Amino acid sequence: QVQLVESGGGLVQAGGSLRLSCATSGSGIRASTMGWYRQAPGKQRELVAAINGGGGYTNYADSVKGRFTISRDNAKNMVYLQMNSLKPEDTAVYYCRLTGYGMDAWGKGTLVTVSS
Repeated sequence: QVQLVESGGGLVQAGGSLRLSCATSGSGIRASTMGWYRQAPGKQRELVAAINGGGGYTNYADSVKGRFTISRDNAKNMVYLQMNSLKPEDTAVYYCRLTGYGMDAWGKGTLVTVSS
């Protein structure tokens, strides 16, 4: 059974940075696609960034391109989201997701609040 645990959220001023971490456990993780999603109050959950199993392919929402970077360390079973130049509209609960090989697992999320 796959488990995902996010950390690193918090309160930051606009223009600041945060790094989110997603610790994974279970089998088949290293070959799976990992994604960061977010859900702001009153809005639908949306994809922020994704990375394939080998880490050679990444995909970003237009709203975060050039500001956020997704990465993974398969040796440590970790996935990261480096968030720079944060804006108030980035305020949301951020979730880690694993997909592939019949698996679809979510973490419980970590709250990011960006003040203006």
